[in-house]
Amino acid sequence: MASISAADVRNIVVACEAGMGSSVLVARQLAKQLKKLEISVVHAPVHELRETPHDLVLVHRGLSHRAKQAVPDSVVIIFDMFLGDLNIARLVGALESGGTISDG
Repeated sequence: MASISAADVRNIVVACEAGMGSSVLVARQLAKQLKKLEISVVHAPVHELRETPHDLVLVHRGLSHRAKQAVPDSVVIIFDMFLGDLNIARLVGALESGGTISDG
C-alpha cells in the first residue's frame, strides 16, 4: 500500500486507455475542483504513466491492474463512475483538509 501526504500532492494524472475519452472529462472536472490548491491535473494513457510526472494516479477500476503494474510505488486511487464517484469526492476532501492519502 502506497501513501502520500496531501501537502505533497502537486501533480495528479488521470490514467486512461488512450487519452481521448471519459478520462479527459474527469481530469477537467478534478482540475476545476483543485484549482485553488494549485494542483496540476492531467490525463495520460496508462502505458505512459512512468514517463508522466505525478504524485498520485487516478484510474478507472478497469485499468487499475495495469496502472499498478506501471507505477507500483505510486499512490493509485481507483474510481468506478466518471461522474459523481465517491472515491474522487473523498480524494478531493482529503486534499482540501490535509492528512495522508493511501490507496489501500
